[in-house]
Amino acid sequence: MSYTARLKKRYVEDIIPKMKEEFQYKSSMQVPKLVKISINQGLGDATQDKKIIDEAMKDLAAIVGQKPISIKAKKSVSNFKLREGQSVGVKVTLRKEKMYEFLDRLINVALPRVKDFRGINDKSFDGRGNYSMGIEEHTIFPEIQLDKVNRVLGMDITFVTTAKTDAESLALLKHFGMPFKNQRK
Repeated sequence: MSYTARLKKRYVEDIIPKMKEEFQYKSSMQVPKLVKISINQGLGDATQDKKIIDEAMKDLAAIVGQKPISIKAKKSVSNFKLREGQSVGVKVTLRKEKMYEFLDRLINVALPRVKDFRGINDKSFDGRGNYSMGIEEHTIFPEIQLDKVNRVLGMDITFVTTAKTDAESLALLKHFGMPFKNQRK
């Protein structure tokens, strides 16, 4: 018996027919889909303390269920005490089942735990159907044990879709259940 993520099943059964009707697609292959989710954590303080990278990698691996890679500096910058090749962040790219599982946990568990949460900004599209958002505290994920956290880290999350326009991408993410602020009409 193979396992299918809940949101992937919802995409196939509910979202494709709704999007076909909404945007007048002739084929279900024209309906935009989520390709990948990239998660990045920039850690500027890691130049002074090497343990920050190890802690960030451990926490990010716990959140997404996949081992992240460290990002190295491309150039030396003396003002920032930065050397070429030094670790300055971590990143991970999620695809297929893990991507849908992370999106499900983000929408239904993590975002509701944000203090004074009123929805995410709907203006962070790049013009090509991709959406980026930032999270200030990685402690909103239930996988993180608060008593073992030494420093609160933020992260940037990018949703890459096959949508041609921002409107199509916005509709796709809304159908998945992303809690956007009601700014656009």
